[in-house]
Amino acid sequence: MQFGIIGSGSWATALAKILTDNNHTINWWIRNDATIRHIQQRRHNPHYLHSANFNSSLLQMSSSMEFVINNSEVLVVAVPAAYIKDACSGLNKDAFANKKIISAIKGILPESNELLNEYLERNFGVQPGNYFTVLGPCHAEEVAAEKLSYLTFSGIDETLTPAIAACFKTDYLNTLVNYDVTGVQYAAILKNIYALGAGIAHGLEYGDNFLSVYIANSANEMVRFLRKITTEKSHTTEGIHYASSVYLGDLLVTCYSLFSRNRMFGNMIGKGYTVTSAQLEMNMIAEGYYAVNCLHQVNKQYKVNMPICDAVYAILYGKRAPVPEMKHLAEHLS
Repeated sequence: MQFGIIGSGSWATALAKILTDNNHTINWWIRNDATIRHIQQRRHNPHYLHSANFNSSLLQMSSSMEFVINNSEVLVVAVPAAYIKDACSGLNKDAFANKKIISAIKGILPESNELLNEYLERNFGVQPGNYFTVLGPCHAEEVAAEKLSYLTFSGIDETLTPAIAACFKTDYLNTLVNYDVTGVQYAAILKNIYALGAGIAHGLEYGDNFLSVYIANSANEMVRFLRKITTEKSHTTEGIHYASSVYLGDLLVTCYSLFSRNRMFGNMIGKGYTVTSAQLEMNMIAEGYYAVNCLHQVNKQYKVNMPICDAVYAILYGKRAPVPEMKHLAEHLS
């Protein structure tokens, strides 16, 4: 398989490392020509994961997305969800014809409140059988350090999904497979929202005892929503094990880890930062900030009881003060 990667952030860089460590050549779309020159000369991304070094002979980098798409069979999309529409705005409607798409996005597209597969099918005709996801508890920083991690690949093609997953398996990365394309994407969206809340609680100096109860309730809330939406969109929840790594595992690491940018963002809000000041301080995208607004709109249709998501939304978009909002939430956790 000839892989192409769209995006040059920390997660895109980690995925590029995984594939090249397995001796795959990759086409890599990087918007900034100066970044391309730096990687060619110094063999690492100057902005993310400096410790991840590349064999430059395996990299074909370009600032032309059309070049990367045209010369790749399988495209890994690792652009933040908030920027997907802008990145794809200049592409022809048939740009992804006969291409396999792997979404490495842990977010939902703002404004349209769509998953990436829904956006690609509506705008570019990408069929469900050509769409896959790569998700799970896997921080880019730990991949760069080659610490043992796990990724789950999802797709409805029961032959091609394991074949794609096998291309990413290394000594430091185990790959798993499931077929719950809708559920794993919403789980990734929700865990970012719950990590925001965990960060807010930490910023307000709630302790580990509270956080354990908070995460347990978050897991229950996630399962309620996933059962509802997968039944509506996929018409089945049969065979889905929500305690597995791509659901519960990713929730746990995103809520607890110091690498979690969503937890970091929430921590700043809890300590009194405004949204704008927290965004400027981090200089990275916290997907949960956009996701909680999208999820709030989506749930108007499904009407799932989601008090934790509602509390995070009230703080970030309803301008509610964190202290009374988290106190009210704490009184209703079980």
